Amino acid sequence: MKFEHFGINVPDAAAMARWYVSHLGAQVVRALDVAPFTHFLADGTGRTIMEIYSNPADPIPDYSQQHHLRFHVAFVSDDPAGDKNRLTEAGASLVIEETTPDGSTVITLRDPWNMPIQLAKRTTPMP
Repeated sequence: MKFEHFGINVPDAAAMARWYVSHLGAQVVRALDVAPFTHFLADGTGRTIMEIYSNPADPIPDYSQQHHLRFHVAFVSDDPAGDKNRLTEAGASLVIEETTPDGSTVITLRDPWNMPIQLAKRTTPMP
């Protein structure tokens, strides 16, 4: 089996999809223009990674109250510090900047809807 996507209920799926496209290089590969405004997003390689939707059938979590280690969406970044600055100018907020024991850089932000995102520059890239 192969991984298809991770789905998550968010407050404004259409606006969030636009932000991820504009600022994180995501691509919308499928979308609904009507409720629940489902958007499937792909990363820069074209591989679908995430489904976001605004579905009142289940309460949307208050992401600002959830620790960033509970879950996050991570993106590879060749320039984490530069991307951090660019994303905070676009409405993200800084959570923490870390260097892992192997020397990797990991910067955690919250997008404008408070969902945690990571910028990772790994010493040994993930396969």
